[in-house]
Amino acid sequence: MSNYSKVSVADGARSELHDALSLTGAEVSINLLPAGAGVPFVHSHKCNEEIYGILEGAGKAVIDGEEVALKAGDWLCIAPAAKRQFFAAADSAIKYVCIQVRQNSLEGYTMADAVM
Repeated sequence: MSNYSKVSVADGARSELHDALSLTGAEVSINLLPAGAGVPFVHSHKCNEEIYGILEGAGKAVIDGEEVALKAGDWLCIAPAAKRQFFAAADSAIKYVCIQVRQNSLEGYTMADAVM
């Protein structure tokens, strides 16, 4: 049995990696909104915070009613209870990664979790 998983993601509106990589501690999705489009719903979570990384393009997030401008290179962490919705700019598509993990579950990271 292998100690890793690998998958290739084709360009598309949304690719969820939980099942494709047999993830056990996170959900990861790659998302693409065309220029002028938006996620058609507002949502929050019960337990999971979401980390968003803007890979290409520009747009905005509306978080608890506040507009947050987004561009390639920006990263954003949103608490579970926050209500959120994402939009591409009128003249630009936006491509982003969303990493969903249980809030306050990280016990060790980087060198604290490494075995040398």
